[in-house]
Amino acid sequence: MAASREWFEKDFYKILGVAAEADPKAITSAYRKLARQYHPDANPGDEQAEERFKELSSAYDVLGDPEKRQEYDEVRPMASPGHLFGGAAGGFGGRGHGGFRVRTDDGGDLGDMLSGLFGPSSSGGRDGKVSPLRGHDLEAELHLSFLDAVVGATTAVNVVSLVGCATCAGSGAAAGTTPVACGRCAGRGVLDDNQGFFSFSQPCPSCRGSGSEVTHPCSTCSGSGLERRPREVRVRVPAGVEDAQRIRLTGRGEPGRASAPAGDLLVTVHVATHEQFGRRGRDLTVTMPISYPEAVLGTELEVPVLTGNALTLRVPAGTRSGRTFRVRGRGIESRQGIGHLLVTVEIIVPTNPSAHERKLLEDLARLGTAEFADRSES
Repeated sequence: MAASREWFEKDFYKILGVAAEADPKAITSAYRKLARQYHPDANPGDEQAEERFKELSSAYDVLGDPEKRQEYDEVRPMASPGHLFGGAAGGFGGRGHGGFRVRTDDGGDLGDMLSGLFGPSSSGGRDGKVSPLRGHDLEAELHLSFLDAVVGATTAVNVVSLVGCATCAGSGAAAGTTPVACGRCAGRGVLDDNQGFFSFSQPCPSCRGSGSEVTHPCSTCSGSGLERRPREVRVRVPAGVEDAQRIRLTGRGEPGRASAPAGDLLVTVHVATHEQFGRRGRDLTVTMPISYPEAVLGTELEVPVLTGNALTLRVPAGTRSGRTFRVRGRGIESRQGIGHLLVTVEIIVPTNPSAHERKLLEDLARLGTAEFADRSES
């Protein structure tokens, strides 16, 4: 992997506002927070915000990739003259390092050996061509009913993003014309900046690293080959998805550069509540009312289920209010397994009993008081 001149000129950790020892999660979190703040969509027409967003993206492109980050950490200290040349005593001498070649013990060239490290920039490969750059990830939100979240569903979300221009098929050129090789970089996409011992490369400012120029730009995309428009993306929601869970749709984000893969679409799911059922992970919960006589004598309840036919639950005599019964295998089915249905019984206390009900309750209360007194005397 080639190091870029930008690696030595910019402190990517400072750009993202994280410490050099920050873990990957902290780096990703910092990038997402700043990217949302400076995204062009949130700052239309603000060129400074756009440049800041590009700077953040460049920093995260390196620090967000473990291999690139390791290489970045290794080569940045090597950029100092004292490290590379060891001063007058231990380096290449007082002649300077412009224009001469240094041979290695095996007959190779030290410049060739280091060219992969200090040669073309991250925007250009060893052949001088523009390196692919993966497209940006997009985010969307999806609202589901309780039932759809349990059983799964196929639906769609609407996003607004950069896509290939439909008018010019992504070429950026007006109808009947084609892009031509950039005259400044001769179609390479990069310009070399020879600094003696080192040779750096940077994207050509004329063609922005593409290697070609559009002399007659497309009227729709102004020559960029991309246009921002709404599109519908189908989402297959797996059974058992939970509230606030994120679904990643690979390759459904913004398009990449130079045939690089597109970014991903991250869909955050919001699940509505149900008027009767609740949820604990893969388990469904429901509360069933019973009367005091049913709790004392026992009963059979017809319990509703979210899908399928209702089931019969036997409530034994002497059941207390708040007791929960587990019906195995009647919960939520997902890739992790099948949950259970948790049925909690709750004794209903009459708030306005009739005269007959009141008399029966008073008799029951006297009977209970007498029974308690007999037990106390014995």
